[in-house]
Amino acid sequence: MAEEEKLSNALDLSKRWQEASDSGTSILRHLMEQVPQIYCQDAEPQPQQEEVLAQERLLLPLECFLFGEEPHVGVEKLQQGKGTGSQLCGRVFKEGETVYSCRDCAIDPSCVFCMDCFQNSIHKGHRYKMHASLGGGFCDCGDLEAWKTGPCCSQHDVGTSVPMETEECVLETDLQQRAHLLFQVLLHYCTDMLVWEENYELSSELQPRLKQNMYYCVLYNDEHHSYDHVIYTLQRSINCNQNEAQTHTALIDKEGRRAVKRGTLRTCQQAKDLIRSNSEHISLQPLRVEILHIAVMAHQSLALRLGVWFQKVIGYSVGLRQVFCQVALQPTADGDKPSPICRLMLHDARLYKGARKVIHELIFCSLLMETEYKRQFAIEFTKLYQQLQKDFISDDHERNISITALSVQIFTVPTLARQLIEDGNVIAVIINTVMEMLREHLDSNNRFHFQGYNSDKFFRVQVIFHDLRYILISKPSVWTDELRTHFLNGFKVFLDLLKCMQGMEEVKRQFGQHIEVEPEWEAGFSTQIQLHHILSMFQDWCSSDEMVLLMAFKECQRAFTSCTNQPFHSEPEDAYMCKHILSHRPYKVTQEPVSIHLPISRLLAGLYVHLCRTGALSRLPQYMDPESFDFTLWAEHPLRCIVLAGQVSAEMWRRNGLSLVSQVYYYQDVKCREEMFDKDIIILQITASKMDPNHFLMLILLRFELFEVFNGNCSSKDQEVLRQWNKLTEEMLYLLIVITGERYVPGISNVTREDVTVREVIHLLCIQPMAHSSLVKSLPENENHETGLETVISKVATFKKPGISGHGLYEIKKECLQEYNPFFYHYTKSQLSKAEDTQKKRRMQEGSDKVMRPPMPPPFTEPFSSVVRLLSCDVFIHMLRHILQRAVEESALFWTEAMIYRTLHLIAQALMEENLQVEAGSVEDVTFDFSLKARKMGSEHGKSLFHFLTKMKAMPILEAQTDMITWILQMFDTLKCLHENSSPAPSQSVEQSKQEENTHDKEKAERKRKAEAAKRHRQKVMAQMSAMQKNFIETHKMLYDNMPDSGGQGNPSMELTSASESSMELSKRHVALGPQQGVSVAERESLTCILCQEEQDVMAEGPAMVLTACVQRSTVLTQNCGGSLYTPDDHYPLFMPPELAVGTHTGSCGHVMHATCWQKYFEAVQNTIRNRLHAEMIIDLENGEYLCPLCKSLCNTVIPLIPLEPANLNYESAQMVGQHLTFQRWIQIILARIKGLTVTTQEAEMSSGGSTLPEVGTFEVGQVEFRSILSFGVREPRKFSDSILQMVQVCATTIHRVGLQAPPNEQCPHVPVMSWNTCAYTIQATENMLQEEGKALFGSLQNRQLAGLKAVVQFSATQRVMSSQAAVQKHFTNMLAVLVPIPDVKESLSILEVDCFHLLVGLVLSVPSLYQEESVDLQPTAISSAYNHLHLLHLVTMAHMLQIMLSLQDSVEVEGTKGEEAESAAFVYSTVAQYTSGLKTDISGCSVVESVRKGILPFLRCVALLFNCLTGVQPPEKLLDKAVTSEDELEALCCYLALPTNLFQLFHNHLDMVEPLMKRWCEAPAILKALNGQLQAIRYPRKRNQLIDLPEDYSVLLNHASHFKCPVSSDEDRKHPTLCLFCGAMLCSQSTCCQKQLDGEYVGACTAHAATCGAGVGLFLRVRECEIVLMASKTRGSTYPAPYLDDYGETDPQLGRGNPLHLCPERYTKLRYLWLQHCIPEEIARSLEVLNVMFAFEWHTL
Repeated sequence: MAEEEKLSNALDLSKRWQEASDSGTSILRHLMEQVPQIYCQDAEPQPQQEEVLAQERLLLPLECFLFGEEPHVGVEKLQQGKGTGSQLCGRVFKEGETVYSCRDCAIDPSCVFCMDCFQNSIHKGHRYKMHASLGGGFCDCGDLEAWKTGPCCSQHDVGTSVPMETEECVLETDLQQRAHLLFQVLLHYCTDMLVWEENYELSSELQPRLKQNMYYCVLYNDEHHSYDHVIYTLQRSINCNQNEAQTHTALIDKEGRRAVKRGTLRTCQQAKDLIRSNSEHISLQPLRVEILHIAVMAHQSLALRLGVWFQKVIGYSVGLRQVFCQVALQPTADGDKPSPICRLMLHDARLYKGARKVIHELIFCSLLMETEYKRQFAIEFTKLYQQLQKDFISDDHERNISITALSVQIFTVPTLARQLIEDGNVIAVIINTVMEMLREHLDSNNRFHFQGYNSDKFFRVQVIFHDLRYILISKPSVWTDELRTHFLNGFKVFLDLLKCMQGMEEVKRQFGQHIEVEPEWEAGFSTQIQLHHILSMFQDWCSSDEMVLLMAFKECQRAFTSCTNQPFHSEPEDAYMCKHILSHRPYKVTQEPVSIHLPISRLLAGLYVHLCRTGALSRLPQYMDPESFDFTLWAEHPLRCIVLAGQVSAEMWRRNGLSLVSQVYYYQDVKCREEMFDKDIIILQITASKMDPNHFLMLILLRFELFEVFNGNCSSKDQEVLRQWNKLTEEMLYLLIVITGERYVPGISNVTREDVTVREVIHLLCIQPMAHSSLVKSLPENENHETGLETVISKVATFKKPGISGHGLYEIKKECLQEYNPFFYHYTKSQLSKAEDTQKKRRMQEGSDKVMRPPMPPPFTEPFSSVVRLLSCDVFIHMLRHILQRAVEESALFWTEAMIYRTLHLIAQALMEENLQVEAGSVEDVTFDFSLKARKMGSEHGKSLFHFLTKMKAMPILEAQTDMITWILQMFDTLKCLHENSSPAPSQSVEQSKQEENTHDKEKAERKRKAEAAKRHRQKVMAQMSAMQKNFIETHKMLYDNMPDSGGQGNPSMELTSASESSMELSKRHVALGPQQGVSVAERESLTCILCQEEQDVMAEGPAMVLTACVQRSTVLTQNCGGSLYTPDDHYPLFMPPELAVGTHTGSCGHVMHATCWQKYFEAVQNTIRNRLHAEMIIDLENGEYLCPLCKSLCNTVIPLIPLEPANLNYESAQMVGQHLTFQRWIQIILARIKGLTVTTQEAEMSSGGSTLPEVGTFEVGQVEFRSILSFGVREPRKFSDSILQMVQVCATTIHRVGLQAPPNEQCPHVPVMSWNTCAYTIQATENMLQEEGKALFGSLQNRQLAGLKAVVQFSATQRVMSSQAAVQKHFTNMLAVLVPIPDVKESLSILEVDCFHLLVGLVLSVPSLYQEESVDLQPTAISSAYNHLHLLHLVTMAHMLQIMLSLQDSVEVEGTKGEEAESAAFVYSTVAQYTSGLKTDISGCSVVESVRKGILPFLRCVALLFNCLTGVQPPEKLLDKAVTSEDELEALCCYLALPTNLFQLFHNHLDMVEPLMKRWCEAPAILKALNGQLQAIRYPRKRNQLIDLPEDYSVLLNHASHFKCPVSSDEDRKHPTLCLFCGAMLCSQSTCCQKQLDGEYVGACTAHAATCGAGVGLFLRVRECEIVLMASKTRGSTYPAPYLDDYGETDPQLGRGNPLHLCPERYTKLRYLWLQHCIPEEIARSLEVLNVMFAFEWHTL
């Protein structure tokens, strides 16, 4: 009824608005009255209440006015009409949301799908990339211009195949008029409110009738002040506490502003002044604060709400959206104000974050969803572009919340980009904007000089280059005259920008002293990197149209000639060499300024290559005179750069600091080399093709400053100068190799881009096998961030899949090795030598040809064909002769082997080129005559090149080059024969080489024969020596007999030997306990301390030796995953619950130390670690943590090594004792002893009038005497040294402290209990791990694991001696009371409420305390212990079998043949059912047998491990076999544990005694609750915990995370969904919304969850970051690779590469083992130790 009344009131109000003469004014007056009554009524906003009132009083009437009827009726009518849906998805991305791009189908990488659209598209099976959005973009699903194929998902596919155009959607005339009016009024209202300035006044329609003196002091967000700064400022300024200040600050950061004070104008002004002054003290810039009237704040709140309302309303219909777009783009009628959207854009930098978000989302869902209005908006955006960028650069907010970020949505649309170029001259607009921003950095020569630049501002300026790349991203297929004109205009403006970079930031070699201040260089290279793709895109655009290419080349040549950088300062001179004269202008790189930035020169080279490739070079004379080109000038500056790089390599510029080294590095690095180093090589190749080759080489020698050296006019004895000359000669030769040999550029040779990529990949793989990501990083990317690797990799390499760690590798195919060039020009110095070493090793292993001959390059194209003349010109021959002459005639100071290697490579290149030309045509037509000149020049003096080569072959110092020289000489012979037109003489040389090979083989065989003969001789001599030694021993036997044995005196050792021999038969009994217990011979154990390296025997009475150990709480075995870890204080820790909610695990890395050495080490660690940065992140000193000195495992205690005490039973005595000590008698004796001990402790109370002794109870002990237990054998207790006892105390205290999370207390009665518990839990965890890994119970543990387990068991058995015996006796009594009625124990737990193995361990390790007498210390003999252990095991085993039978309510019936075991099982089960109401009775004996066998197996496996470590008896062979069946294993375990193979026989053997026990066990109230479902009953065998199942495809996980909603917060800000791999809970990590209190401190959701789910240990998967987080405590954690790999076997943290990811089961298994083996804290400590954390991550906030 209330809703109908609200609707009726809204309709009445809307009718009054319609009937009014000026509806717009009426609506505004209504807003004036209602808005201040709804918003800003209280000091603190009430969003829910405000939303209800706004909906009722404002939004509902507005919708009624819009539709002229009830809103839902109007909406239904619109949806029935045409054009209600949209082809575009238009989902606006939040920050951190996962988006997808198809590498096969996207026009450019900015085209993306949202999660839902991608999952429903055809691209899911393509090569896609996924990454986290920065926010602000929107889904391109449905945009036909964004995709080559599959533009729509199945949800948005409307069947169209042409680009979407604005659909004419005709609304009803009245609706259209009302919509236009309403949108106009409200949009102008919103615009006025959002662009509000502090000094503005409300319009007359909105002016309140009575103005209150109530204002808000509003604080705005900025990026200059930190959280702490703002919190401090608020506390000082408005007198709020820290929590309030933190709340204010968090909301300011989130929304962009916050009202921090409400009051009168005066009080708000005071607060404003205080905030500004306090913040200015901290930062030079004060915080932005404004004082706004309460009415203005209210209207601004409504304006934001209307922004969301607009999005909802225009979503009803395309027609409404079009009306809104018309209003948004329409200027005011009087023309004094621009359109609302323009006003909002111009004011964007002044808006706060919340307002920006609403406006941008409104633009997305309106203007950008309609093609025509998108075009109009783009034109307006381009007009305002320069001003918007200026505002952005002066703003301090991130770009993703700036209006300038919308450029990617406009400029990447191909048709829109063309139109903006033609109509808006957008290229010139963008570049002029950059020039305007960088004008302040121009020097007097109109070149950029970035010294002292503002890095933040400069970064923002560089973002503008992205827009230029967006405009150029789609190359036009059809050119119009208008497009040509405007593109070339933009190109000219671009050349003006490049002219400012040409020759900028020159460097000059520093002499004398080192440079004092490193010059700025990052800005220049940062700009170069930004322009890298833009330069190549301009060239691609130009090459797509011949006319544009020719005009662009003409403009570029004109710009090049107009550049005035680095002019010559001297007159031309003539240089002479080999009868050739070069007129040149002197210039020395070592003395003159030189710049590495030459973008115009390099652009000119790129355009020239495109002219050659397209064939447009032939038309160039129509546009300009090619004869006017000064190619020497073309080559001048690039040659200087290359010489500079060579001199830096020769360490001639050391005094110029690291800045120059860095510049040279980036000059040749993959990020820059395509448009820097590679283009310089191309320029030199162009010049070489146009100049006389002799002149070109002379120019190179002059610039390398080697001209006089090679002319023989310069000599020096200074070793440093000689070293520099040698290094420069190497660099010069390397340059010649590159100029003549590197032809893999389309246009220079007839190769494709794919051929270029193939060659790059081959040479990378020649270095070493590489991962896919490494290959991608080493290859240049195009403008779409593609390298082309995937299309070629299968041709050149084979993929080797990764193992359980590491990553997949590509290995080069053998047939591709012939393409290897030892001097590949993209190799770094280290890569060059590494590749050479790798290839030499490979060839040596394969026994293949060792000659590293150059590969045959593709032939030059016609314009470049004359480059090869360099290899046969006079100066070239002269240079090579000069180098070889040095090698032959001079000392090693004048040449290097690297120089010779490069020379031989050049000779080989020349010979191969000549051979190619000779074979291709007749000898007479070949003008390339290198071989002839090499033989002829200098031959008259015996100094020809050929002559020197012949001499070098015999030089020992050049042995490494012998194979290469031999091959070269053979090539000379071949070419000589070809030139002489005779039969090939190489046959002679081949014959000769074969003879040499035969001789070599004979020599090798002879050496092998001699080696074998020597070996036989040595063996003969050794045999003779051995015989002589034996003869000496026989002769001098008495001497050896009288020598003392190393083990001690003669007799003891002989007795030991005889004893061991006599026990051989007995030791074959593989029985671990009872009267038939096998013999365990104590082996002498001698261990070495890892600290002092001294050996010591492990002895009970000797100095203590200890094992490093780590004690930790664990939930690995819990049956209550994700549940509470709370355990009742009155029962735990004495009784472990059967669900094993939390246990205490003790593990060891197995490294041994002396106790004294460990104490010294621990003290040293404490002293040194306190001074380390963030040391608390690695180890917790307060909790006794340290790292193992050897393996750096995390430890927090030590376990003393206690030798096994051998138990040698007298089997005859044991048999006699067994006749008297039956199971029933043993229970009576134990009960009598307990009763006697109780009497002893209560005598004092009775004598003082205390209570009387209770009745004996159900089990009558009769005349059993108090000390009867002692009659079966006692002995003195074992003696231990003080140091061992001290270490026992240390270990026990740590276990108690960690396990109970209690302060250290040595006197606590629970100390021994916790030692028994950790023993039991560690054994259970070990058995669980062995079962998981499918390993045998014995013989499978690593030595460290076995040593640690034995040490824990022996320690737990020994700890009793350090505790109060009365307390231990009480613990034994209480534990036994669970199984046997004891009068003094009133309340005991039922068997369903305890874990039987923990109970057994406690009983076995505490039963010796019953032998303690007041005046004398006693302990049981081996026989007494054997029977104690046997009867305790029988008793607990029967209890555990009953546990299993009580949990058979939902078991599956098993068919089988009835046998003795099945009958006995049926009898026992019927007895249990007789005493238990509610137990399922229709279960066959076979089913009971099967269930008990399965359920009891883990228990027996744990018992076997316990007694093996306790008694040392070897297990039977079957338990060493991992392939043993469960039946055989159970049989072997029963034999080993002295149990009948038919376990139900235990009940029959002791039926009289057991039946009342069964009755007592079954009648416990807890059992009835369990059977009725009121109490959780554990099923046996317990389920083995696993990590949760993860989907195979990672995108499924991302999809799951995308639908994650924070359980606390309702906002849509970026969340970090994090998955717990233990229980599967999805958590909101790193967010204040989900913080919880833990131990009085607020912690993140993951930390709080780990405290309950993993007892402090956590294993989480951060879904959007694709990384594992390991947690060990509130303060300690680390990241770990996720188990998801891409198709190339690599992980992808942070989704940096974005390739599709798939689950790797092996790695997930490794992660599971890490958890099951309790190695997570150890892994964290190791990773933190390696990382050496500088900035600590606050793990508690995760």
